[in-house]
Amino acid sequence: QVQLVESGGGLVQPGGSLRLSCAASGFRFSTYVMRWYRQAPGKERELVAGIASIGGSTNYADFVKGRFTISRDNAENTVYLQMNSLKPDDTAVYYCNAIRYMDYWGKGTLVTVSS
Repeated sequence: QVQLVESGGGLVQPGGSLRLSCAASGFRFSTYVMRWYRQAPGKERELVAGIASIGGSTNYADFVKGRFTISRDNAENTVYLQMNSLKPDDTAVYYCNAIRYMDYWGKGTLVTVSS
């Protein structure tokens, strides 16, 4: 059974940091591209960051470049999103996505940036 389980969300003040985790199971994690998406209230889901299966090359949306870092641990079947200098506009549900032959999604974790 395929599972992607996000954790690490919560309430943080502007300028603060959070680290999201996504634990994967039920598929060959190391062979999948992993991505983080987010969806803010009333908005469409958007790509935040992605990381290749091998080699670790990464890509980021312009609105998080220099603030967020995606990484993965293939031994632990986990992908991370380190989020620094958080802004109120970063408030959203953050989703983990795995894609190769299939497209898998987690249920999301809520990040709220507010004072």
